[in-house]
Amino acid sequence: MNTIPAQVWKADLAAFREKTAAFYAGEIKVGEYKGFSGYYGSYAQKGGKANMLRLRMPAGRVTREKLAFVANAIRTHEVKRAHFTTCQTIQLHDLPQQTVCALIEQALDAGIVTMGGGGDYPRNVMCAPLSGVQADEHFDVLPWAEAAGAYLIQFIKAEKMPRKLKVGFSNAPANVTHATYRDLGFVARADGKFDVYSAGGLGNNPRLGVLMAEAVDPSDILYYIKAMWLTFRAYGNYENRGKARTRYMVEALGGEDNYRKAYLEKLDEVRASGEDLKLSVAPQTITKTGDGTVAGGPRVLPQKQPGLYTVVWHPIGGQPAVKTLCALSDAMQNMPETEMRLSPDEATYIINLTGAEAEKILEITADSAHSLFETSVSCIGGTTCQVGMRDSQGLLEACVKAVREANLPDGALPQMHISGCASSCGTHQTGEIGFRGASKLVDGKAQPAFTLFVGGCEKQGHETLGRELGAILADEIPAFVVELGKAVASSGMDFTAWRAANPDGIDRIAAPYLA
Repeated sequence: MNTIPAQVWKADLAAFREKTAAFYAGEIKVGEYKGFSGYYGSYAQKGGKANMLRLRMPAGRVTREKLAFVANAIRTHEVKRAHFTTCQTIQLHDLPQQTVCALIEQALDAGIVTMGGGGDYPRNVMCAPLSGVQADEHFDVLPWAEAAGAYLIQFIKAEKMPRKLKVGFSNAPANVTHATYRDLGFVARADGKFDVYSAGGLGNNPRLGVLMAEAVDPSDILYYIKAMWLTFRAYGNYENRGKARTRYMVEALGGEDNYRKAYLEKLDEVRASGEDLKLSVAPQTITKTGDGTVAGGPRVLPQKQPGLYTVVWHPIGGQPAVKTLCALSDAMQNMPETEMRLSPDEATYIINLTGAEAEKILEITADSAHSLFETSVSCIGGTTCQVGMRDSQGLLEACVKAVREANLPDGALPQMHISGCASSCGTHQTGEIGFRGASKLVDGKAQPAFTLFVGGCEKQGHETLGRELGAILADEIPAFVVELGKAVASSGMDFTAWRAANPDGIDRIAAPYLA
């Protein structure tokens, strides 16, 4: 959904082509280009020899038509690398100058907006990926999330905000979108209403969100979004980018009560303005029914729609083989009402499948992660990202290899979360085990390392930010992970039970590596 016509966005593309040509000609520096190109959803990769492009997928929803565009772009432009992000977008990587310029325009023609994918703008609105098909959800929040995304996109061309703004919707207590600690989060309730949270976020000085309002009627969510935008512009820090995210406003205003008061004053202003932001959305309808065929297995989820299934595909590190992604798109074109849902843990869910269709999708996506540990989350990493400090993808690859060689059973290790730097794009502070790019002195010299975090939890009512233990040398982390997995496996318990029985267990095993 896009409230701004494609031709309006296209009017900005001449400037992007000009600036990008100047960057590749060496006429402008990386920092200047980064500050400009983020508006278009693109950044230069490390080394300045190629660009990435972030395709916004509102609510994480990838229709068959949008997936076909991605597959065609991969084939036409010979794209070798893609990434599913923790904000439910698709990134295309290693793009030459002419390719990235062409793809932005072609994406607009396919109904995919890249603008605002970076920079100080409202980012992709997030939504629980199984909303509408999940049996234990409070209610289907997808139509509301899509409407919020369509509304927020207009602020990309409005007055400048201090920094980016992330909005998320949760449909159940699993809280996979971290809606209780986003800049603005809408959390579904059993009574069909939302609780609203604000000023949360990961990264430097992380904090959980502040409960702003309870039992909000879904039709009123745009009032709360407009109030958030006004509050951010009124009290956000325009002088210090390091303190310009919404989570810093709580302290700046003197605490949660004062922040809540300031926000609610803006909400009153919006209501008093007379602007009609009352929202009405059409419910998501799934008319497809099962055909009697059945499917099963660890990657198959029965939907609340009788006879329909969802297949989970989790490429390791959120990096799908582009050949597999294209094959998946081809198959889905002949499967009515199917679509792909991106997940904040870099998995994808292919929904609305009959049993026979699910079996075919399972075959195509056989390269999926094969254990809970292999579903570990990683940002794109410092070999690609301009600001990334360490190679998070390389670390995950090394750990998966070591765990496979050790033949550890599934369940002995949890899903890890790895970020290459403090920005927490790998959400390291939410995982039971998390790593953040760092350095460690060895004989007076800084060596590549990652700081270990433990005990994070995203579940609503149990939200916990991981506890920082210290830095481990990057090349010693696979050994630490294997040692931890062996300790759990030898106990006969899975990781969750072992952790409950041994609350200091990770600390003890990590101690020699932290020394």
